[in-house]
Amino acid sequence: MLSKHNSIQRDQLEMITLDQLVPANHLVRKIEGAIDFTFIYDLVKDMYSEIGRPSIDPVILVKLTFIQYTFGIRSMRKTIEEVETNMAYRWFLGYGFHDKVPHFSTFGKNYERRFKDTDLFERIFYRILMTASERKLISAEHVFVDSTHVKASANKRKFEKKIVRKETRAYQGRLQEEINQDRENNGKKPFPPDKFDKEETKEIKESTTDPESGYYVKDERTKQFAYSFHAAADRNGFVLGTIVTPGNTHDSHILEPLVEQVIEKVGKPEAVAADAAYKTPAITSYLFGKEITPALPYTRPRTKEGFFRKHDYVYDEHFDCYLCPSGEILRYSTTNKEGYREYKSTKHTCATCSFLSQCTVSKGHQKVVTRHIWQNYMEEADHLRHHKDVKPIYAKRKETIERVFADAKEKHGMRWTTLRGLKKLSMQAMLTFAAMNLKKIANWTWQGPRMA
Repeated sequence: MLSKHNSIQRDQLEMITLDQLVPANHLVRKIEGAIDFTFIYDLVKDMYSEIGRPSIDPVILVKLTFIQYTFGIRSMRKTIEEVETNMAYRWFLGYGFHDKVPHFSTFGKNYERRFKDTDLFERIFYRILMTASERKLISAEHVFVDSTHVKASANKRKFEKKIVRKETRAYQGRLQEEINQDRENNGKKPFPPDKFDKEETKEIKESTTDPESGYYVKDERTKQFAYSFHAAADRNGFVLGTIVTPGNTHDSHILEPLVEQVIEKVGKPEAVAADAAYKTPAITSYLFGKEITPALPYTRPRTKEGFFRKHDYVYDEHFDCYLCPSGEILRYSTTNKEGYREYKSTKHTCATCSFLSQCTVSKGHQKVVTRHIWQNYMEEADHLRHHKDVKPIYAKRKETIERVFADAKEKHGMRWTTLRGLKKLSMQAMLTFAAMNLKKIANWTWQGPRMA
């Protein structure tokens, strides 16, 4: 029999506290129990004046942003709307039933006036990370590095083409020194400084809406202005560090500063795992130089179909030369300014070789094989890839850093942004990863509701 609920109790008076309306195991209770937010006062004391009218409590401002990023609310305006009616959010902020919630523009105004050119959000991020470390939740002997693209708040059809200088890479100075040393060791003159300092340029598309974003091309369908969020995580999925760059910055350029950030703030890891984009001579050289084990994947040879592959040319370390598939010697010629040693065949020998069509299309019938001065580090990384202790580390990527980015996009609003500019995007990255770390601390340390 169909029954109807005819009793309307909307006007019923109850004697009840706000605390009674918040479920015992609600996430906001766990977060409140995980960390004392009063540390914010020490971080912002120099950003507020002793005179003037009273301002909004900075702890409430920071807690508002944590509500937004923890629960994946798309904007501060929407967050304020949610706080108006959500009793758990009011409880978390310390508000009563009738307390007035700040206007949604308040955070924006405070950002512009007080927080914009400070390291407040970075300090909040590391304070939460320190809390996780104090509670023995961090396991950073293995660090997992990757990046993800976040769609910029910019129309991909509104841009200007510009010629800009190529960015200097973190390892450039170290590479230049070793190139000149290698040239001297092989009887060549070192390059003069102006050979390296010669300004290299590239053409880019610069957004007229958000000039600090970068034009990112993944395939024919995915072309957009974006930012890259680079992050390092431990094996428990805690984010240990993050750097934000324009979306057209190559991942491999950021590994070194990101690992340095982790070393400074958390400690030196035993191993670093990353995908194929990070498998470069510079990165393997850097990691081995720091006595950190690289856990990198197999990469396929990029040789054209029908031609010999690089490994078909055998390197003889003792005589510093290559042997081609027909047994001819390719001798050292020079070391170029990109750091590659060039090994060349003799033209008259190659001209009559039966393998010529599989070897080179050079008009002069000369085969050139290049070998980076840091190639031995690449080869050592390849050998370690099969080691019983290293192989499982790389396999953990999918449940660590890849899981972090998946959760950030699905649950915490990181798929796209409404903010513009590197500073604001860095704030978004710090707050998103801080919220994710705090959520993990809260869930892992929650003891359950205390019984009276």
